[in-house]
Amino acid sequence: MDKPVLIYGATGYTGRLIATHARERGLSIIVAGRSPERVGELSEELGVPGRVFGLEDPARVVEGLDGVAGVLNVAGPFRDTAEVLIRAGIQAGVHYLDTTAEFSTYELAESVGADAERAGIMVMSGVGWDVVPTDSLAVHTAARVANPERIAIALRITGGFSRGSLASAAGIGDLGSLVRDAGQLVKLPAPETRVFDLGHGEEEYTLAPMGDLITAQRSTGIANIRVYMRTDAGALPFADDDKVGPTDEERAQGRYEALAEVTGQDGQVARSVISTPTGYTFTQHSSVEVARRVAAGDYIAGFQSPASAYGALATSVADTHIADL
Repeated sequence: MDKPVLIYGATGYTGRLIATHARERGLSIIVAGRSPERVGELSEELGVPGRVFGLEDPARVVEGLDGVAGVLNVAGPFRDTAEVLIRAGIQAGVHYLDTTAEFSTYELAESVGADAERAGIMVMSGVGWDVVPTDSLAVHTAARVANPERIAIALRITGGFSRGSLASAAGIGDLGSLVRDAGQLVKLPAPETRVFDLGHGEEEYTLAPMGDLITAQRSTGIANIRVYMRTDAGALPFADDDKVGPTDEERAQGRYEALAEVTGQDGQVARSVISTPTGYTFTQHSSVEVARRVAAGDYIAGFQSPASAYGALATSVADTHIADL
């Protein structure tokens, strides 16, 4: 029998979505977090075991991971939770997954790759939107070009964000215009915009320091990467202070999209677009799919991106498809 996956932060907005979907898929899970009341309530609601522990004491965190195949960290901001759970996973021989969009967490995950490989575990940050679809898209589009040299990724996001997502994304602006040139991460002296057409006419996108700067290189070997973003959500997610995230109806509306533009050494250019359900719905499905594979023993030890471990994973998740332009 497969060991369970522990979902840390399961009582938050995204965590509850993921835990509920994992239960529907028949995945063996343990819900976990800091609050005895909230963990107990969710545990009873889903009919699964619950564990309560904070992250202040590393030894206690290792104990909290006893007997599980992996930990799926959904507790943002990840700058406060990822490192202790990753280190505990390495010590306990437990795989680590998370749903971060924080660039520093991808850097951390990449930096512990050798330790994770020695421990025989996989460390994978970004098992939701955007990296699962964009990583699959990057691999797909790069394969259409001989000797791919550069990749630009444009993210088109619609709808609102949960409070947790906004807290997790709070530091993005501090990184400025971060890009990867000749394999090195560098900050451009000024913001950069580009116009892309993802099927809605030409629209302007702005550079964004997303995890693809790390994962796309891991998956494709391309050393020159730029990531752009466009969102209609604005700075505030909801007018209602009591609302913590999109409703079921709001999550069902619209689509998220991304474009990859790959340029080869000879100047050949290929463009492909991926279309997915909205971000929370996609993350709900993709994170559980990765967790299911890990629990079944399908993994590659060390730091991995979604595509370096599982290829074009996104096209097997929910209603997701890629189109070549």
